Amino acid sequence: MKRNDKGRKRDTDDIEFIEIDLDEGFTNSSYEYFANKKELIDEEDYEEEDEEDSGDDDSSAREADSPEGDSAQKESAEKEPVNVSESEEAEEDPSAGDFEDNDEKKARKRAHRRKKRGKSARKAAAVSLISFLVLLGGGYLGGVYYFEDHLFFHTTINGMDFSSKSVGDVEEYMHSQVRDYTLTIEESDGETQQVSGSSIALEYVPGDELKKLVEGQNKFLWVKSLWEKTEIEAPIGVTYNEEALARELDKLPCLQKENQVKSVNAHPEFKDTEFVIIPEVVGTRIDREVFDEAVSAAISGFSDTLKLEETECYIKPKYLKDSKKVVAAKDKMNSYLGANVTYDFNPYTEVVDASVISQWVKVNKKMKVTFNKDAVKKYIASLAEKYDTINKTREFTTANGNNVSVVPGTYGWEMDQETEYEKLLSDIKKEKTVTREPAYFSKAAVHETMDMGNTYAEVDLSAQHMWLFQNGKVTLESDVVTGNPNIGNRETPSGVYSILELQRNATLVGEKDPKTGKPEYRTPVAFWMRVTWSGIGFHDATWQPYFGGSLYLTNGSHGCINMPYDKAEALFGLLEIGMPVVIHY
Repeated sequence: MKRNDKGRKRDTDDIEFIEIDLDEGFTNSSYEYFANKKELIDEEDYEEEDEEDSGDDDSSAREADSPEGDSAQKESAEKEPVNVSESEEAEEDPSAGDFEDNDEKKARKRAHRRKKRGKSARKAAAVSLISFLVLLGGGYLGGVYYFEDHLFFHTTINGMDFSSKSVGDVEEYMHSQVRDYTLTIEESDGETQQVSGSSIALEYVPGDELKKLVEGQNKFLWVKSLWEKTEIEAPIGVTYNEEALARELDKLPCLQKENQVKSVNAHPEFKDTEFVIIPEVVGTRIDREVFDEAVSAAISGFSDTLKLEETECYIKPKYLKDSKKVVAAKDKMNSYLGANVTYDFNPYTEVVDASVISQWVKVNKKMKVTFNKDAVKKYIASLAEKYDTINKTREFTTANGNNVSVVPGTYGWEMDQETEYEKLLSDIKKEKTVTREPAYFSKAAVHETMDMGNTYAEVDLSAQHMWLFQNGKVTLESDVVTGNPNIGNRETPSGVYSILELQRNATLVGEKDPKTGKPEYRTPVAFWMRVTWSGIGFHDATWQPYFGGSLYLTNGSHGCINMPYDKAEALFGLLEIGMPVVIHY
């Protein structure tokens, strides 16, 4: 027998002992056994506690009824003095103290029973937790053992699902599939082309690749594969005839040049009022080296589909719509549109604004903003064609009222086109708003067909006479002697020229005589008024017997316009550098 905490005896013969194999863990039957035992123990405890309560109550009652109890109470009453009030209360309720003691005892017993029941509940929860942990640990260790030679859950190899498969399972599958293997090549537009395994002598050759994949798994982390996917790209172990594969690929329509479209870079383009970015276009031109490698990898990995777009076989554009260089180029081009250059061809104007500039600005292959040089120069040349007069024949009304055609000379408007090209681009790049004349080699008086205006000198070679017009009125005229047209190069040239030089007391020097090596002449003059840099001009000629008439045909000059001294002096005082000179027949 064994004594419990309260002095009661418990028969040890009623206790049943069981053995638990810790390697096997707690089984469901073990758990049920303990649960049943717990209920039996709790019931016994409750019965014993009830018996104790009832026993205590009976004992109290017996003590109260016994003679010995009465004599003891009497002795106590004789020994202790009793207050009158207290004795009265005692007489009124002689059993009150006993009831209070019994209530306290019952309350302590009930608290003790609740505490004991709580311990029993905690014991049951601990048993349940231990059982769950043992089961969980057993399952985890079983998984570690299983995945020593099996692939994890949710495992794909080259796109094929081999979840929980062993190396043998995978190899068996490969053997069964290689006979009918076909690689489907999918283009960006959805078109497909095939390469069959039989056409390239495809064979499956078992190796240690699969075993390495399984061994490479961390088997202790197998639980993660319940929610994480494992995607493996790896060669499986196949062989094929590489030359046969190359021949098959050469036949594919997607590799024929006539079927390929070149990719287009994203680039700025003018739309309505500004430059915007046009998105890139991915073409169908294939990088053959990348393509061959992708096909080889697909076959080696026993993949059934090769998507050209996903494997980057297409030659992609270098610049995309969000490329920094493309955005920067667009912004710079739009800034150039802010320039405005107005050319002054009084009374006419020509304007270079956004509508014109947008046709010139562009980007090169490196996405650098440049200008269409040919287009800009063509525009400037069109202005020259429209407004230049230096090389154009003029319709002229002579002092005598005759209409004649005057051949070009050295006078007139002539743009410096190369200088103007650089100047115009500079204005655009600096976003200038400006009104100005273009760059010129030479200028005339006005932008009209008769660009000499109404102030000019006129020489009529047929009449051998000259006039000076100022603001449309004749202010001087004189007979002259011009060059002899019958002797070599002494003829006075026709055309429109200008006064280039005014000099007093000059010496005119002729060309060298090839026989003597000396100038043909050295003639001092009082008034020199140069018309051409080749030596033609107005000057006094005191050696001439007279002026006008037909003297020029027999005693003409070397090409200059000879004048009487007084007329030459007067003309010298009226001419200015740049004044037009019209010479005609």
